[in-house]
Amino acid sequence: MIGLHAVQEVRAAEEPLLAALPEGTLMQRAATGLATVCLRLLGPAYGRRVVLLVGTGNNGGDALFAGAVLARRGVRVTAVLLDPDRAHAAGRAALLRAGGRALPAGSREAATVIGRADLVVDGMLGIGGRGGLRPDAAALASAAADGAGIPVAVDVPSGVDADTGAVDGVAFPALHTVTFGAVKPGLVVGEGRGHAGQVHLVDIGLGPHLPSATAFALTDADVAARLEPPSAGDDKYSQGVVGIVAGSAAYPGAGVLCTGAALRTRPGLVRYAGTAADGVRAAWPEAIVTAGRPSDAGRVQAWVVGPGMGTDDAARSVLAEVLATDLPVVLDADALTMAAAEPSLVRGRSVPTVLTPHDREFARFGFDVGPDRIGAARRLAADLGCVVLLKGDATVVAGPHGGVFVNGTGTSWLATAGTGDVLAGILGALLATGLDATEAAAVGAHLHGRTGQLAAERGPLVAGDLVRCLPDAIGRVRGVPARRLGDSEA
Repeated sequence: MIGLHAVQEVRAAEEPLLAALPEGTLMQRAATGLATVCLRLLGPAYGRRVVLLVGTGNNGGDALFAGAVLARRGVRVTAVLLDPDRAHAAGRAALLRAGGRALPAGSREAATVIGRADLVVDGMLGIGGRGGLRPDAAALASAAADGAGIPVAVDVPSGVDADTGAVDGVAFPALHTVTFGAVKPGLVVGEGRGHAGQVHLVDIGLGPHLPSATAFALTDADVAARLEPPSAGDDKYSQGVVGIVAGSAAYPGAGVLCTGAALRTRPGLVRYAGTAADGVRAAWPEAIVTAGRPSDAGRVQAWVVGPGMGTDDAARSVLAEVLATDLPVVLDADALTMAAAEPSLVRGRSVPTVLTPHDREFARFGFDVGPDRIGAARRLAADLGCVVLLKGDATVVAGPHGGVFVNGTGTSWLATAGTGDVLAGILGALLATGLDATEAAAVGAHLHGRTGQLAAERGPLVAGDLVRCLPDAIGRVRGVPARRLGDSEA
């Protein structure tokens, strides 16, 4: 797992190193890592043009020292200084000795060199930057966006809040961010994710001094470890029995998609107890369909309730019945609407409850998401005692005791009807295996995103494509090459 560390934690970890190491050692480590990434992006370095956008803080120093490394490799390096009198003096001197040059940001030539650059390094602000960029820095960020050079941010793109990912106005549009010591949450969530691009982590020795992370991003290997295939001693019951209450006469597809996703995620048993029984029975003969209430369904180890079921009195009665059990429950769609109107249904359940809101559904619980998505998800999870899976470009999963996962897999093609029903089915299947509820939600979000990426490899997708792609997506996460839609069996 990749730990995510807040600015305060990073600053505290730097202090003992700064006290123990010769002055400038951490900056040199950071600059060397930054230069290494830039050289890799440039390819043949000799004669290439690199522009450094340099502020007055340590990020500017990192950029200047990295520029000196590049200049010694034959790169034509120009530093554009926001405040020439306050730029890092040692870094500026190192750049000039190596053959680089420096210009004030307000000069006419500055815009020209940015436009002609092969690569632009953003060292204007650091991880302590808050609020929007000043006009002079915003102008440089906009010039970099308009140019053809590869935009690379130092530690965090200027204008992005390192803790929350919030952006107030203009921010540097990086395609690559070289971050030092630890990945900051603002690089993987909120608007910051869109400005950070690919994140490259450079080890500068902070590891032993960082506290245990409370926020994480899962890798494919982490997810694969939680998707163990059946063993010789397993049977359909030991793989997890999922109960599904989804769909209705008006929205039968929700029941079909949710049931199919649960079946495709684990080779166990799925019991359907909703009001779209005919459609589910026709689509999935593998499911056991009960034409009654959830209590009539038989042995179940986790429930999924909500997609397409409606919000009338009958639906509310079914929801209350499911939540009165001592089983884990995933609430999605209509179930979220009913729970938001009556939070006592879910608040303080003694067994895991997973809520899966998008931003508008989240707001119905009385909490605005705002720019701090991790903080918002944590507040709602703590208030209700539930796991909250806040959907978005980067999905945030918050447990009731403060643990957080941020998921970055997925594709914008997932913004289509029915994909949330598929996610709910995946979550129910994972929860039925006995996996910790917060981890199950994080694994489900990761797998759902990977499935979307696979299904969208040839273009637009519909929710049913996700169900069909799930086995191959699981195989890909576990390192097995995937077939593509339309491939035939030999």
